[in-house]
Amino acid sequence: MDRSFQDKHNKALDKLQDYKNYLEKQVINLKKLDEKSEFMKSWNESTIKEKQEEILVIDKILKSLIRF
Repeated sequence: MDRSFQDKHNKALDKLQDYKNYLEKQVINLKKLDEKSEFMKSWNESTIKEKQEEILVIDKILKSLIRF
């Protein structure tokens, strides 16, 4: 297999992993805001749910793809 393809493939997986980490940090920050305010809790509920679903999808993608 072409080495440049492997490098591009791994870089794409690294970026996907970085995005997953970014989403996880966002969810943590939103949950912290929820603890401070009942208004924020209702406001962030759907956003947190969407981000957690996105994290699960990204995690499935990362687990199914091979790193070279």
